[in-house]
Amino acid sequence: MILTVTLNAAIDKRYVVEDAKMGEVNRVLECSYTPGGKGLNVSKPASIAGAKVVATGFVGGHAGNFIVDALKDFGIQSEFYHVAAESRTCINIWDSVHKVQTEYLEPGFTVSKENWEGFVEKFTELVKEADVVAISGSVPKGLETSSYQRLVAITKGAGKKVILDTSGELLRAGIEAKPTLVKPNIDEIRFLTGKTCDTREELIEAAKKIHAQGVETVVISLGADGSLIVCKEGIYQAVVPRIDAVNTVGCGDSMIAGFALGFERGLTIQETLRLASAISAAAALREETGFFVKEDMEQLFDQIQILKIEG
Repeated sequence: MILTVTLNAAIDKRYVVEDAKMGEVNRVLECSYTPGGKGLNVSKPASIAGAKVVATGFVGGHAGNFIVDALKDFGIQSEFYHVAAESRTCINIWDSVHKVQTEYLEPGFTVSKENWEGFVEKFTELVKEADVVAISGSVPKGLETSSYQRLVAITKGAGKKVILDTSGELLRAGIEAKPTLVKPNIDEIRFLTGKTCDTREELIEAAKKIHAQGVETVVISLGADGSLIVCKEGIYQAVVPRIDAVNTVGCGDSMIAGFALGFERGLTIQETLRLASAISAAAALREETGFFVKEDMEQLFDQIQILKIEG
């Protein structure tokens, strides 16, 4: 079972507009509403790929009830900690003329110390039944930067694999607990190292340092150029084919789903990297965030090159 953690779950609203103009009335051509937050954008593709997925985190109010109900359509089991305040809404606007997207992300509610301790108790029980735990995204107001560090430590203490996908001080603190995998992008690597890391060699050296801190697998997102991975088996680069992307929001989360699947299934790191890259690329071909079609993934799978750089 894959357990996903979304402490700042949301309703994702996607608007399609034509030639959007600031300061004017814009008519929405299409709209969709889906359960969102980075952890849930891991949950959905993992479930589509056939895994048993349990989702936890915080939800609140009527919006939180919508999130829980909507996850049933994906076959995802909800084990959220409920609070009284309303869950947030995040809006993604796609301009069909200029081919650009703009996001508006609400901050969400504030979590009390009592609610946090209640969630930690629930999380500790859920981890016992999990094979892999994927912790993703931001945290609500009221939580400390050490929050993910604590969850990673609980998971490692239970002998389970744990993926941490976050940024800033949450990532820096989380690394201290030695998660199984982290997936920083180039900006996050620069934040962690204080260096520009403009070349592949510099990125690899930065990833090696994180690996040396006890993180088994370090994946660096390169956007359309694929990704780099540093692990005990060596250093690899995934090269993905060029595609006509429709929606790139959540593609990194889909990649995390692929890594969770690979860990759960006991695949080699090369097989896992290929699977994660194929799911991520397939997700970019679809309008709905955190969604892919198996046929797309299977078609892309054999086109992905895994290059061994070192080791």
